[in-house]
Amino acid sequence: MAEISFDDFLKVDIRVGKVVRAEPYPEARKPAIKMWVDFGPEIGERKTSAQVTKHYTPESLIGKTVIGVVNFPPRQIGKFMSEVLVLGVPDAENEVVLLSPGQDVPLGGRMF
Repeated sequence: MAEISFDDFLKVDIRVGKVVRAEPYPEARKPAIKMWVDFGPEIGERKTSAQVTKHYTPESLIGKTVIGVVNFPPRQIGKFMSEVLVLGVPDAENEVVLLSPGQDVPLGGRMF
């Protein structure tokens, strides 16, 4: 595993947001869900596509607090422009489980 410096880590802007809208993304190559995430007044709303259909439905994601990298450049995913990378970890079957804070925290809070 390559080591990075603390300064390298600080370049990654990881924030807490809340899913405000979600819908299926049937055009994606692998099953995915489009999400619109509110990162608070400083960052605003950003959209993304995520392969999280094993554990989540669009309806179950509305109101969910998530963690995302907000300073990657936008990336075209099929016909959808992704503006943020929501973070997750694999379960025992290698399916995505989204990261979320364990308590209520203000939207837009930066991870440290």
